Amino acid sequence: MRTFNRLLLLGLLATTPVVTLAADDAPSADPEVTIRTEGDRTIQEYRQNGFLYAIKVTPKHGKPYFLVRADGSDGNFIRSDQPDMLIPSWKIFEW
Repeated sequence: MRTFNRLLLLGLLATTPVVTLAADDAPSADPEVTIRTEGDRTIQEYRQNGFLYAIKVTPKHGKPYFLVRADGSDGNFIRSDQPDMLIPSWKIFEW
């Protein structure tokens, strides 16, 4: 019985670092927001676990609007206020 208790304690101590590492990599509930300025507009990119799902564009003169994913694929964004207008995203050059 004493040997069993020691083995159980050793097993618990061995798994403690693995549990703390798994807790650090847990997905976050809060979105990551990246804010940048391009010309006369401010762009806010919203990401959840590294996945870009929305872009808010605020022009210097005019009303802000959101670009959201059209169908879940890369590069196809639509304006939330004009869902029929597709925003193309072509790769011109890639390494």
